[in-house]
This record gives sequence, C-alpha cells and structure tokens, in this order.
Amino acid sequence: MEELARGRIIKALSGFYYVRGTDGKLTECRARGIFRKEHVTPLVGDEVTCSLQQGKGMVEAILPRRNSFVRPAVSNLDALVILASEANPVTDPFLIDRVAAIAGEQNVPVLICVNKTDLCSRERLLGIYCRAGFRTFATSAQTGEGVEELLEAVRGKTVAFTGNSGVGKSSILNAMDPDFAIETGEVSDKLGRGRHTTRHVELYCLPDGTGIIDTPGFSSFDTEQMMLLVKENLQYSFPDFAPYLGRCSYRDCAHIHEPGCAVRQALQDGLIEPTRYASYVRLYESAKEIKPWEHKSST
Repeated sequence: MEELARGRIIKALSGFYYVRGTDGKLTECRARGIFRKEHVTPLVGDEVTCSLQQGKGMVEAILPRRNSFVRPAVSNLDALVILASEANPVTDPFLIDRVAAIAGEQNVPVLICVNKTDLCSRERLLGIYCRAGFRTFATSAQTGEGVEELLEAVRGKTVAFTGNSGVGKSSILNAMDPDFAIETGEVSDKLGRGRHTTRHVELYCLPDGTGIIDTPGFSSFDTEQMMLLVKENLQYSFPDFAPYLGRCSYRDCAHIHEPGCAVRQALQDGLIEPTRYASYVRLYESAKEIKPWEHKSST
C-alpha cells in the first residue's frame, strides 16, 4: 500500500533522486513522467512529496521554490559561497562577478571566501570585494584560518559552495566538518587548475541543521544560466552600484557611454573598483545580445 511522505532531495544521480524525509530516513526515488512532459526537473534542495511503496519512492510533486539554478542544478538556497584564491590557480575576478550576478538575479546573497591564505596574499581579492559590499572571509584549510568564522556565517542555512577547479573548495568543506570526507585533487602546475573532484551535486546535512551543497566548478555556471540575466536588471546585482543608481542624468542609463552617469563618475572618483565595472560592462554586452523570447524559454 502506498503512503505519501514529505522530504527534501539531497542528491540527484543518473535519474535517481535521494530524498531525506522529515523522519531523517533516506529513500531512493524516481520522478513521475509528468515532470518530463512539463519540462520540469527535480533539483537538489527541492522540497517534495513522494509516494512510498516497499522501500522505494516516487517524486509526486515539487513544492514552490524560493530560487533555482540551471547549472549547478540546485534550489532553495539561503546563500552562495564563492571560493577564490591568489595561489595556483589564480581566480579571475570576472568569474566571481559573473557568478555573483547570476546569484543576484535570483536574490541569493553571496559570500566571498579567499582561500589558500597560507600560500599567498589575500589583500587584492579581499580588498575588491570588501569595498564592493560583499561579506568576505580569508581561509586556509591547512592552518584552519577563517574556517570557524565561515562555518558560523552559514550556520542553520542552506548554502552552495562553488569556485574554480583547484581552488580548495573540497578541502575547505572537509575542514569545516571531517565527516564530509570529500575527495580532493591536486593542482596541475602546467595548467594552473585542479581536477574536478566533484562529479555530482549533493546536499550534506550537518547536525546543527546547516545544509551545505558541494557543486562542480565555475564552468557549471555556463551560458545557459547567463540566459536568465536581463540587461536592465544587471545593475541591481552589483551592490557597489547601489548608492549611485537613480542619480544619473538619464532615467534609463545603462552606465556604459551615457553622459552624466553617476556610476561612471563614481568609478572615476575611485569609489567603484575598476575590475567590478569592467565585469559589469562585459556582462551587460552579453545580456544585450539575448532576445526577449530567449529569456522566456529559459525560465
């Protein structure tokens, strides 16, 4: 006899969805065919109802999402932690800004974590993102620096961790809780990047109620996710622009070439980081190429 249960998807792998019920029990589930017909994919982080029979389950319904991402395929985040580093591999600020803009479009707060501080200086990246208004952390999995502060910042929340391959994301997660036991990979000196040790998206539940999602690297935030960025909304995903919005000479100012632009004036006055503004321009030019019908097909 079937029974209905409510739970949360904590892992998706090869068409199977692993749902942790309110009783803590983990059940392997398939999804109803109706989801495929409606072009809906269950995501890690989804709250769902399932029918249960003889130890197996079927995802029957997905409860309303607060937010969702295409790649990595996750939903219902309270925050996104972006890991970066000045050590090999050095993180390009544009990659951080691109992911932060995608998160901003979904109204998901972003934390910036500059890792591997035992190997390199932290000042450049920390300076950029502190001044831009992000909450920032300096961490080292080797020395333990900043790990407790980062863990306290995400306590009780559901957060995803991402970063370019080899930046030490898995090592930081293992330092936060040894029970993660996530595989780590060495960085190639020749290529300046590490192996992708995260092959699927999984939600790890800590005893204090914190949910941590380990995701593949920055490459997973690909052009399909960029299709969701609307050029007119992009300015609101840059918190460092906020004090100057609405103060431009033109009401529909794009902050690119228009005279009397308060954002560009703030840039000239040293109040906005040049790398941040350069990222905005690159993202705006990309978003400008997206047609309205493409936005609709991406949702």
